[in-house]
Amino acid sequence: MNRAGTIALTALAPISWGSTYAVTTEFLPPDRPLFTGLMRALPAGLALLAIARTLPRGVWWGKAAVLGALNIGAFFPLLFLSAYRLPGGMAAVFGSLGPLWVAGLAVLLLSEKPTVRTLLTGIAAALGVSLVVLRATAALDTTGVLAALASSASMAAGIVLTKRWGRPEGVGPLVMTGWQLTAGGLLIAPVAFLVEGAPPALDGRAVAGYLYMALVNTAVAYWLWFRGIGRLTATSVTFLGPLSPLTAAVIGWAALGEALTPVQLVGMAIAFGATLLGQIKSSSSRAERPFRLFSSPEQNDRKHSMDLMNDAVRR
Repeated sequence: MNRAGTIALTALAPISWGSTYAVTTEFLPPDRPLFTGLMRALPAGLALLAIARTLPRGVWWGKAAVLGALNIGAFFPLLFLSAYRLPGGMAAVFGSLGPLWVAGLAVLLLSEKPTVRTLLTGIAAALGVSLVVLRATAALDTTGVLAALASSASMAAGIVLTKRWGRPEGVGPLVMTGWQLTAGGLLIAPVAFLVEGAPPALDGRAVAGYLYMALVNTAVAYWLWFRGIGRLTATSVTFLGPLSPLTAAVIGWAALGEALTPVQLVGMAIAFGATLLGQIKSSSSRAERPFRLFSSPEQNDRKHSMDLMNDAVRR
């Protein structure tokens, strides 16, 4: 599949996540964010493990646990906490800072230098999302702000480490998704029961909502997301993130009867433009070149050394 097709499939993940708010408010029990995070992650992870029948080996037990914590186990609770503590979609604004987090972490972990275009595009994406979701009455809450920043940083670190570590030879993105969802779900489970108590009673509507969240919104969406991380640059993937709040705004307008103001429409245009600009590949920047998925840092170093030797011979 060509790069455009890979970008399009990866974009389906944040588009799917944009439906989370509508499904949560219309189908699921109220005020149970941790239980919802648990029901999204653990059943989906166990189902994928049952299909793949492959467990981590050696150091990958630890790596899968770290990635599962960053991408799922820590991200979900922090995201829900920030959403409950910050009004007017402000959590989405902090979440839109993901490209800037990734640019900074990529310098440390991937030796990729961010371009001026990347930084300006990241700022534009955050500005566009803020115009879409912020309300004039929005107020800051210290706990909510810290949780929102931590959730955004957690997801960014998960993206960058997934690029750095790749995956074991012979292991596909479906298996990696199962490992991370299971690890993240197991991390959420004790927190959910300690904070929220026993699971709520579920009617048919709630069961349907949780099935959608676990299968489409999580299992399929995260499989596409991790598949995209393996094939695209970290920067390209993270610039798809603003599609989530944009989708939520469109669903709110189309399905929930929410109005879209001219300012929101301008913000949507800016954020979508930043998303598209973030996919443009620069031939002169190493940061825009995707890492080889199955290469470890040591293999990349050996390849670089061989390239230097070959250049010397040719000279």
